[in-house]
Amino acid sequence: MRKKLDINGKGKNLLTVMIIICIGLILVTLTTSAVAGPVRDFTGYLVAPFQNGVNNIGKWLTDQFSGFEDVKELARENAELRQEIAELTQKNNELVQNQTELARLEALYALDKKYSDFNKMAASVISKDPGNWYSTFVINKGSSDGIKVDMNVLGQGGLIGIVTEVGANWAQVRSIIDDESNISGMASSTSEPCVVTGNLLGMDSGKIDFKGLRDDDNAVTEGTSIVTSNISDKYLTGLLIGYVSEIHLDSNNLTKSGTIIPAADFRSLREVLVVTDLKQKKEN
Repeated sequence: MRKKLDINGKGKNLLTVMIIICIGLILVTLTTSAVAGPVRDFTGYLVAPFQNGVNNIGKWLTDQFSGFEDVKELARENAELRQEIAELTQKNNELVQNQTELARLEALYALDKKYSDFNKMAASVISKDPGNWYSTFVINKGSSDGIKVDMNVLGQGGLIGIVTEVGANWAQVRSIIDDESNISGMASSTSEPCVVTGNLLGMDSGKIDFKGLRDDDNAVTEGTSIVTSNISDKYLTGLLIGYVSEIHLDSNNLTKSGTIIPAADFRSLREVLVVTDLKQKKEN
């Protein structure tokens, strides 16, 4: 009888333990279900905005990176365009220079044809005196090329000046606008002589002077050409000096004076023609 009662006691204890375990599992299940929802909701409340922020930051970084790439591409294209513009500008400048040089050479060629009776030698201007005007300058031909003092020098348009000094490979020229220049000229329409004098101050207005012209018939007017006269001791006859711009009667009521616009451009000289015939030799 005692053994039977012990067995029943053990059974009760086991049943009690099993009941407690079941109750615990039920409580755990209930607790987990009860907590999981709020925790899940709370986590979603915190994590969702954070995740959205991360996504937005990622998108912004992606846009910024794309923007940087676009900027780099635009900078590269801009550099290429600048290079192309620089090359085109250089080519355009070269074309302008070539056209300018061609125009000068064509004018010089026309001058060569105009005075075809004279022997001439082309030369380049290599230096000049200080100042805006080419009152005196140096050319790259000298005695070794046959250049001599008193040879006349022509440029675009007409008479430039005369050789005053010669070296082996260079020669100095004094132009007709220099203050020390005095030329025996004449009006082309009447052949009446006059004296043409340089005037650097007057060249600020683009003019030099003439004086002592006899013009009883008032044949000389503005625009009349003045050339070198046949009585000049150094200048060959008939070389164009310029055109009358002003003329007035002198106080002696016998002669006239005025100003001349030189035919040549004395602000920019690049190439000239040296007439290798001297006045005495040519006219003798």
